[in-house]
Amino acid sequence: MAGNLGSEIRRIFDNMEYGPAPESADVAKKWLSQHKDSLGHFINGEWVKPENRKTYTTCSPATGEALADTIQGEEEDVNLAVSCAKTAFQSWSQLPAHTRARHLYAVARNVQKHHRLIAVIEALDNGKSIRETRDCDIPLVARHFYHYAGWAQFSDTEMREWKPVGVVGAIVPWNFPLMLLTWKVCPALAMGNTVVLKPATFTRLSALLFAEICHEAGLPPGVFNVVTGNGSFGSKLALHPDVDKVAFTGSTPVGQTLRRLTAGTGKKLSLELGGKSPVIVMDTADIDSAVEGIVDAIYFNQGQVCSAGSRLLVQENIFDDVIQRVKERLKHFRIGHSLDKAIDMGAIVSQAQYNTIKEYVDDARATGADVFQPDIPLPAKGLFYPPTLITNVQTVSRVVREEIFGPVLVALPFRTAKEAGNLGNNTNYGLAASVWSENLPTALELAITLKAGTVWVNCHNLFDAAAGFGGYRESGFGRDGGKEGLYEYVMPKWERTIRQNVDIDIKTFGASFGSGTSPTPGQGGPSKSQLCPNGKQQPLVDHTYKVYYGGAQKRPDGCYSRPIYAAHDKQTIVAYVGDSNRKDVRNAVEAAHKAAPGWGKRAAHNRAQIVYYMAENLELRRQEIAERISLLTGKTLENSFKEVDLSIQRLFYWGAYADKYGGNVQETTLYGCTVCIREPVGVVGIACPDEFPLLGFVSLFAPAIVRANCVVIIPSDKYPIPALDFYQVFDTSDLPAGVVNVLSGNKDHISKYLTEHQNVDAMWYFGSAEGSKFVEFTSAENVKRTWVNYGKERDWMDQDQGQGEEFLYHATQCKNIWMPMGTTFSN
Repeated sequence: MAGNLGSEIRRIFDNMEYGPAPESADVAKKWLSQHKDSLGHFINGEWVKPENRKTYTTCSPATGEALADTIQGEEEDVNLAVSCAKTAFQSWSQLPAHTRARHLYAVARNVQKHHRLIAVIEALDNGKSIRETRDCDIPLVARHFYHYAGWAQFSDTEMREWKPVGVVGAIVPWNFPLMLLTWKVCPALAMGNTVVLKPATFTRLSALLFAEICHEAGLPPGVFNVVTGNGSFGSKLALHPDVDKVAFTGSTPVGQTLRRLTAGTGKKLSLELGGKSPVIVMDTADIDSAVEGIVDAIYFNQGQVCSAGSRLLVQENIFDDVIQRVKERLKHFRIGHSLDKAIDMGAIVSQAQYNTIKEYVDDARATGADVFQPDIPLPAKGLFYPPTLITNVQTVSRVVREEIFGPVLVALPFRTAKEAGNLGNNTNYGLAASVWSENLPTALELAITLKAGTVWVNCHNLFDAAAGFGGYRESGFGRDGGKEGLYEYVMPKWERTIRQNVDIDIKTFGASFGSGTSPTPGQGGPSKSQLCPNGKQQPLVDHTYKVYYGGAQKRPDGCYSRPIYAAHDKQTIVAYVGDSNRKDVRNAVEAAHKAAPGWGKRAAHNRAQIVYYMAENLELRRQEIAERISLLTGKTLENSFKEVDLSIQRLFYWGAYADKYGGNVQETTLYGCTVCIREPVGVVGIACPDEFPLLGFVSLFAPAIVRANCVVIIPSDKYPIPALDFYQVFDTSDLPAGVVNVLSGNKDHISKYLTEHQNVDAMWYFGSAEGSKFVEFTSAENVKRTWVNYGKERDWMDQDQGQGEEFLYHATQCKNIWMPMGTTFSN
């Protein structure tokens, strides 16, 4: 007997294998049994189980064991939850900031009291390892509530110009059921909103448990509500007329659908969507650390992570070595039940997701890729898929381009750091990335180059409440976490809530070129303006207004012009202006893209000097431009002078901000430095309002360019001439070609092609309710950011409405770069 024991001990030491370390499910089953394994909605502080509802049986992905029945909600359930949230908003939003802070603090404390129960429920329900739920997910949940209790305390001071939007409809996915819920709920509640949450179909239990914990912590009834149902049930929540904001995390296709469904309604929307995040390994990396980082980046939570490092890019001279080490590491993986604390990977969340992963891998194998899957034991029962490594792929391969959302890593080599950056950005997504190198200058340069909302240096998948998380491009817009996360749940104090339902034909909107004003003669009398030198009359030299892109005036592609009339006499044509079409849009966007890299690399001080120079040159023409505004709009000369003077002041205001909104150091729990950089959005399309033809134009292009964006801007449809006269200001102010491009013509026609353009990163539209809906609906195609006015005018002369932090929010996007330090001074 002793000999057998000694032999077994020797075998364990030789193999260094971990034995099973199961966590008991008793605590979870006890909670479920308290509810007779059948859970309803949690609305207004109590369990609600309407009669005659279908149910959904939640099962453990690890075993297929039924855990509990939950309700498939219907529209009247949404109505009840939203109604209770709307009622609760009236009192919750008016509570003193300190009182809301106390409530969030109490929730954090109660989460910690029930830490083990929540971790077990989450592991059973989702299939992920208990180590991940216990050591990562639940601590982050508590951390978020503590952090946002602080922001609730400061909301009256740090966010004094903002107010809560109202009722938030939050929709979260199944991969991090509780943690992602918290990312929405914390900033929403901190700023005085109330929430109705719809968890994912597969993973409902932790959200319902959390609602009960919040109630136990003393959160007032109706402030946080949970309703369960299928995917279409989520759409009912998003479209409810009393839901003021939709906060969504999930797949890009569903996010695009929500963008279209909410278009034109006035609802605020934030989308945290999919990703295909690169892991870049330079030959200067600590390869042993990098291999562990690679494994954690993609196989954490079975690869079911939006920021999973699913594209491995390795410098060519170490590629074979790194690939071999990753393969060797995978040969020692342990896969098993989610409650086993010794496993590396758990189960896939559902049969449908398992089938999707398998189909991607089978397709890669069929198209010639090399697929490696280690020969390791998998449990006979449950949805377990082996960790997979795919090589011998091309940049256009399906598994390289598309999000698989499973434990599948694809690897490609690169030669230079510049090629690595280009490969990293060769994707429609832009959620996250990591760079592995002991050469910090190279790592930071790559981190800045990568178009992603989060970049980790020598680490991956680190998260904290103090650092906002969210994407660029088809990874969505908006941020979860940090102060930047607060802006997703507020609106300017002066702004009123807009609710409307506008019907338009998306296919025909703005499609007709030359609509509105016919570019033919015979629409006005002959010019009466004449010069009389030496007593002899002669006509003025004709002034032809062209379009402006790439730093030069160009004839419009359609060779059409449209008349612009004087306000006092509709027979008096002040001038003809160019009528732009889709080819002009294409040329202007191309010019903007060409200018963007150089403009972005200019020192902020230099951008400021150029904008100040614009103010100087505008003031030199003050009299002329004021008289032109008066002639066109019918305003008094005095009011026209005010518009010019305020435009000069706005240029000074935005010039001052050119070097004062670059970012900050985030105080995360990382031993190291997390830096938030407010980067430009990119190429921004802007449609200006008709009111205040000069001031509206200046107030929109100036904040965009001082923050290093390049713009294609449509001046006032009715009164474009003050903006077209600005060509000469641009040309005499050292503005680089292509930074500002001006296309006159029909606002909706030009906006249509700007919004549809795949290389326009954001669209700002100040026009009709119909145009606002079109812009939001069409923007879903490449998930570009939008800022529209829903047909409501704003007072551009007013300081609160015509300038301020709202403009900076729309002109920038936050990138957080995480840089851990060593261990020399850590103890």
